Amino acid sequence: MTRLVLFDIDGTLIHTHGVGVKAFFDTLKSEFRVEDSPEKYSFAGRTDRALVQEIFEQHGIKATEENFQRFFDTYVMWLDYRLRRSMGELTPGSDHFICSLLNHPNPPTIGLLTGNIRLGAEIKLRHFYLWDYFQLGAFGDESSNRNVLAKLALERGRKMLGRALKPEEVVVVGDTILDIACADAIGARCLAVCTGGSTFDELAERNPTWLAHNFCKIQSRVIL
Repeated sequence: MTRLVLFDIDGTLIHTHGVGVKAFFDTLKSEFRVEDSPEKYSFAGRTDRALVQEIFEQHGIKATEENFQRFFDTYVMWLDYRLRRSMGELTPGSDHFICSLLNHPNPPTIGLLTGNIRLGAEIKLRHFYLWDYFQLGAFGDESSNRNVLAKLALERGRKMLGRALKPEEVVVVGDTILDIACADAIGARCLAVCTGGSTFDELAERNPTWLAHNFCKIQSRVIL
């Protein structure tokens, strides 16, 4: 029986139509007086911290904790500003899928496994009225490495449940091959959905436990 389900955010639960990416480059321009183009970078499935480090390296900005803090303090203001003026949406069926998990007679713990920094994740999910569903998480300001975040999320799930978890009791849900890699890193099962960064064939090549075009195409009881 599944006891812990860990969700990715962007492309998996929500579509913001590039609001986060735009906020990154708004921050770079307003805080560091540098202009750049998002087309030079790959964002899907990566952590915010890793992306900022790459951008710093491209422009000769020292990757100090002070500069990371400067970047993220300004980024969350731009993110909130742009979200309030955007037309984003939930991915098909994502809210109903979460609710059906929580309405199960023996519901699993629901958590986040995301490359977003914690406050960025909260801003995005509160905008779409999803934040309060999640009981724990591991976030992109804690490590540049998604697999390290997977281990953090698993450990927090164990502490919340008060016991060890078998691999078959954990499910990672995401839309990219990097989410599948996260599941593999902790021995978890994976539900991959084609709602964001990867095609059906690209995801199928990595052999997730389940693969669906979107949440409308799979019942929550399948993973429980």
